Amino acid sequence: MTKPFDMALFLNGVLSGSQATQHRHLRQARFIQAAIQQRWQRDNPWTWRKKHLAWFLNNRLESRAEATRYRYRLTIQLIALRLGKPCFRPKALQKYPLAK
Repeated sequence: MTKPFDMALFLNGVLSGSQATQHRHLRQARFIQAAIQQRWQRDNPWTWRKKHLAWFLNNRLESRAEATRYRYRLTIQLIALRLGKPCFRPKALQKYPLAK
């Protein structure tokens, strides 16, 4: 049996801001990780593709408030920054409008 992927260690280099903000990003990243694991059986962010993060934004957050979706977008931008993938930087996010 393998150890679960540690999101805190993964995001450690890109997290900034207050301690409350860092905890919020970690909590949201773990929620994103759990959703992608449940849907595609991929718990390691190094194996995620753009479609996984787009699916999360468009399907799992469709009934959430706009402020909540915005905060999850910020967390996804941190994940993309850590992965070195430009797919979810601010301009690229405009390609994936949030469902209303």
